This record gives sequence, structure tokens and C-alpha cells, in this order.
Amino acid sequence: MLIAQITDVHLGFEPDNPDELNRKRFDMVLAELIEGRNRPDLMLVTGDLADRGDVESYRRVSEALKRCPFPVYPALGNHDSRANFAQLFPQVPMPSGFAQYCLGLDGLRIIVLDTLEEGRHGGGFCEVRAAWLRARLAEHRDTPTMIVMHHPPLSVGIDWMDVHPDEPWVQRFTAAIAGHRQIQTIWCGHLHRPIVAQWKGVTVSVCPATAAELSLDLNPIDPESPDGRPMVNADPPGYALHRWTQHGMVTHFDAVQEHVVLAKFDERMQPLVQHLFEERPV
Repeated sequence: MLIAQITDVHLGFEPDNPDELNRKRFDMVLAELIEGRNRPDLMLVTGDLADRGDVESYRRVSEALKRCPFPVYPALGNHDSRANFAQLFPQVPMPSGFAQYCLGLDGLRIIVLDTLEEGRHGGGFCEVRAAWLRARLAEHRDTPTMIVMHHPPLSVGIDWMDVHPDEPWVQRFTAAIAGHRQIQTIWCGHLHRPIVAQWKGVTVSVCPATAAELSLDLNPIDPESPDGRPMVNADPPGYALHRWTQHGMVTHFDAVQEHVVLAKFDERMQPLVQHLFEERPV
């Protein structure tokens, strides 16, 4: 099974521009996933669909996603609005008013969480959401489970975007998943660049954005002293592909750009490929 993940579309960043750059980047990623060699079985969109949470941007996102010949499952990020999102994505369950739901797949379970705290840039995860998650995890203790959420629950070293481990929402989430060994990975967005980390015994991966990417600077930042560091760059739009097999989950990251091909599978490369296959056990 191949699961695509895109994140941080931020449509409507230029609300008066019908040719806004974020839309072009979004369309590039969709075209790659729909028409490319690695068409997924389903796709997750892990938050910040609209930059300002407005209805018109959600309408444009919804119309663009209708091109997809595979199911699409969205989550909410800090730039989103639950009320406006619900108007254009009425199919998304909203237990207790939060966009949280489960996907039962072939030997695999995906739990999509809502970490939006409206008016706050960082994450949120109240006791209502935590209780829902605990109940869902208790239902299938033996089924490999992936958790999907916009905000990573750990510090990654990009100081101006980082989360503090003592934030209440992180502590609630940590307590909710404690002891549930069926959790294989946590898939996130928010940080606009590919990141992989081990946290609480679980692999956490962060998907690059379809919108602009964050610059990599792991030095501390002083909010009172602008130092001219790069913060956002125009690297190509990215996505993740999560490949689930009997051997487990493997995540690949890629960017939509022209790849200069140095070798292809032809008669010249065939002997190497044959040799590699011969080395494998029968």
C-alpha cells in the first residue's frame, strides 16, 4: 500500500491573485502524484489547507482535490478554521466538534487528529480530544497504527518554530499514547521541511510543504534581536510517500522538480540489475 502525504498548502496567501505561487506549487504536487510513476492508493493532507481559513480558499482546495483518482483525507492545521473547513469538507467526521477520525485499511489503522487551537500558532490538544484518542487506541491494541497530526509533538531545533516539551498539549498527547505499542509512526506537517526523529519510542516524520519551505538554521534565535538569518526559501514543493508492506512502514521524501537522469534501465544497466537480483535469497 502506498500512502501519499502532502501538507501546508496555504492557499489564499495571496488572496487577490488567481495565479498565486502557492496554487501553482500545489498543482505541481498533485500532477506528480496523479500522473507520475508512484500513484498512491490514498492521500493525506496534513493541515494548513488555507492560509487564512477563508471559505473561498477551501473551495479552491476542494475543487483541486477532486482531480485525484484516489481517496483524500484532510487534517486541520493552525492556519485553518474548523467552521469554514466543515462547509467545504462535510464528509470529515467532527466528534465533539473536532476533526478527528480513523481509517481502517488492510492490516493497518490510521488515526487523524485535530491539533488546531484557534488563535494560536502552536498546537493544541485538549482533554476532550485526548479522551477520544485513548478510546480509539484501546479498540485495536494489536493493529499497527499510524497517527496523523499537523503539529509535531517534539523539539526539532528550528528555534523560532519549535515546541517546548512542557507545553500542556504535548503532555496530554504524550499521556494519551502512553503504553500503546501498536503505534508505529506519527506523521506531521507544520515545519515545511522533511524531518525524521525518534520520540518516546515512536518514529515521527515531518513532511515538506507544497508551499514555501523553511530554511535550515539550528542556531538559537533572540526574538528581540533580528540577525538577518534566512527563514523561508523557495526550494521546490515536496511530498512524502509512505510504503506499507508486510515488513513494515518505509517513508520516502521527494520534491517536484526536473530530475537530471544519469542512468536509466536499458541494456547497459541490465547486467547490474540482474546481478543484484541474483544476490537475493530465493
